[in-house]
Amino acid sequence: MADTTTETKAQKVERLKREKYAWARFDEIKEFARTGRASVSPEWAGTYLRSWGIYTQGDGVGVIGGKNGEGKSTEYFMVRIRIPNGLLTSGQTRAIADLADRHARGIADITVRQNIQLHWVTVESLPELIETLWSSGLTTIGACGDVARNVTGCPLAGFDAHEFCDASPLALEINRTLGGNADYYNLPRKFKMSITGCRSWCNYPEINDIGFTPVTRRRSRGLETGFSVRVGGGLSTNPHLAVRLNAFVGWNQVVPVARGIAELFRAQDVLRENRERARLKFLFLQHGWTPESFLADLEERIGFKLDPAEQEEVPSDVHRDHVGIHAQKQLGFSYVGANVLSGRITPGQLRLAADLSDQYGDGHIRNTVMQNLVIVNIPDRNAIRVAGELTAAGLPVRVAAFARAAVACTGTEFCKLALTETKGFARWLATELDERIPGFQEQLRINVTGCPNSCGQHWIADIGLEGKKIKQDGKMVDAYYFCIGGSVGEFASIARPVGYRCAATDVPDALERLMNQFTNDRRGGENLRQFFARHSNDDLRSILAGGYTPSVSRDAATTGPVPVGVDA
Repeated sequence: MADTTTETKAQKVERLKREKYAWARFDEIKEFARTGRASVSPEWAGTYLRSWGIYTQGDGVGVIGGKNGEGKSTEYFMVRIRIPNGLLTSGQTRAIADLADRHARGIADITVRQNIQLHWVTVESLPELIETLWSSGLTTIGACGDVARNVTGCPLAGFDAHEFCDASPLALEINRTLGGNADYYNLPRKFKMSITGCRSWCNYPEINDIGFTPVTRRRSRGLETGFSVRVGGGLSTNPHLAVRLNAFVGWNQVVPVARGIAELFRAQDVLRENRERARLKFLFLQHGWTPESFLADLEERIGFKLDPAEQEEVPSDVHRDHVGIHAQKQLGFSYVGANVLSGRITPGQLRLAADLSDQYGDGHIRNTVMQNLVIVNIPDRNAIRVAGELTAAGLPVRVAAFARAAVACTGTEFCKLALTETKGFARWLATELDERIPGFQEQLRINVTGCPNSCGQHWIADIGLEGKKIKQDGKMVDAYYFCIGGSVGEFASIARPVGYRCAATDVPDALERLMNQFTNDRRGGENLRQFFARHSNDDLRSILAGGYTPSVSRDAATTGPVPVGVDA
């Protein structure tokens, strides 16, 4: 037997993945349910269950309550439901609502990758929960772990009046090809994919390992729609925007290209040496790869050459959330998008959405990467009625600017890696700002993340708030470090750490100062991104603080090394 006493964390995880194909061992999960939480081995709790979309749940304190950069686990689990392209039926939505009631204390969270997470799940509940999802056409398999994760796409695919094409069939085919496939069970780390045919790139291809975006080219027989492809995007503690390959990917080439990129990733043993440096982006960040060398390797793997890239339309719109009432391409029909502030939704709200979809639509519901919910195919004459019922249930369709802007990760409420509570904070912050600055019209994103891992995607937000702890009046309190000016699309950039942090309770004051300064001093039609760009970090820090203040470093947590995140 090999000596495992000196193996690194990465070596241990790689060994465990080689030793057991966990997707074939549902029998062991059922046995854990029979014998109780104490029977769940560390190998299952820390590695194998993750490939099943299951994480151990933290104790509400977060990382501070543990050691070695990770907080304490409880007897409960978080279960993530994989929802490709964010496509749900009313029946599936009710099934999730019922599971949340029976097994998750009435809590469900829409994630930034169009999944839905349940919390407070006991080991005894896991078999029934998983089998109920299977019977509804849903699964948790591959929602976490070192596998091909959920494929994100435009929730309005097929309905958007301005889309290039409906790419959802390709999203589903990629999901069938790579998701839950034994060939892609043991990747170096998580592998995130997106494809969209919409003009707004609403699923953020810039931060995915693979991002397909629509382009057209002229041929003798007319216009042909295909895709650009970007690779190596990702956030966490080393943010990197995906690089565009010089390739036009035809409709029938998309799945072979996605499979080829996954196989290229799988073959990189150098990425298996360090868990914190194992994503595809590190080929570009640390190992000298270029878009040209990547494309050459890819073409060798797939066995055919790709045509050169075509010019693309890069979106400038920041609001990619699909909130409001909007006309579909189908004459006489609209979609109704409701804001789910910080993604937290109740079983009752899910059932209402399902009922409205059945009563007024065609039984289809969508969720978005901005953690919102959309009901499609509503006859125009009923759209206002549907919007009114959603709003009355706490899912507003007309949304004030800061509530519309807010996104939040799981935070210390359930996550063992977080430093701060995020969900309640984001709701409170949005409410405060909408009350203090009524009528604010500028498009913006305020993303709250509870630790440096950026599960809340703060690196691509206009205002990114990264959770910290500071000492105030002799006590450790939640605090946030400010990263300013992140964006995607035409203004794609990683947010700038500006050297300012403050207690969570002081964040509304700081942002009120910043937004008032923007309103008073903007030049002509200058937008928020242009305003930030023409101000130095010192300028922005002084505005946030209300006067000069020295820069502070964006330090990692002092409790130990920061492990990789559990981003959705």
